[in-house]
Formats: sequence, C-alpha cells, structure tokens
Amino acid sequence: MSYAFLSDEWLEAVARLREESGGGDGPDVTVDVTVTGGPDGDRELHLGRGGVGPGHVGAPTKLVLPYDTARQMFVEGDQQAAMQAFMAGRIKVEGDMTKLMQLQGSGGAAADPQLLERIKALTA
Repeated sequence: MSYAFLSDEWLEAVARLREESGGGDGPDVTVDVTVTGGPDGDRELHLGRGGVGPGHVGAPTKLVLPYDTARQMFVEGDQQAAMQAFMAGRIKVEGDMTKLMQLQGSGGAAADPQLLERIKALTA
C-alpha cells in the first residue's frame, strides 16, 4: 500500500518502518519543520531521533522548506538537494543552527539504505 507524502497515514507508516528497523537512533535533537506548497497546503512536522512526526513541538530550531525539497530529503535521501536549496535561500532556518547541523550529521533514513528503500516503496 502506498500513501501520499506527508499525509497522516504516511507519517504513521514511516514510524512503523523505523520501529521495525530498530529506529530511534540519532542525536537527542528536535527541530520543528514547516513544509510549504504541498498539494494539501502547508504541513507542520517535527524531526527528532532520526524520525519525523506530525506537528510542531516547540523546538528551539525551526526549518521552513518547500514540498519538493522535503520529498527529496525524506523519500529520496538526497541531502545534497537540501544543501543546494539552503544555499539558494529556499530553506529558511530560525533559531539554533547547531541543532540542525547535529541532525544533518546523523543522516536520518538516508543512513539506512534498506529503510530508505522501504520508505520510497510506501510513498505515492
């Protein structure tokens, strides 16, 4: 079964995959994320412990990025696309930039090729 990227169902399915793969790794850092321009409008999320969840949680760092870049990062594992979008000013960061750098160093799902392939497979 496949789910629309960033839908509640997609977030739940990704969380299940991460749990099955022994997820929860990564630095103890949380970042609030707003994804703009999606098919259903803007979406608020949070990143932490290598995973993604719904809603903001009041993290000290906030990231605002376009839908296409979020998809490249979360589904394709393309961290280079994220860096290019940041350098082009399409990603905005508010707050503690060092928190974002800690998350980037962990790699998230991109650090686990099998998990990344499973995320791609369930994403419509």
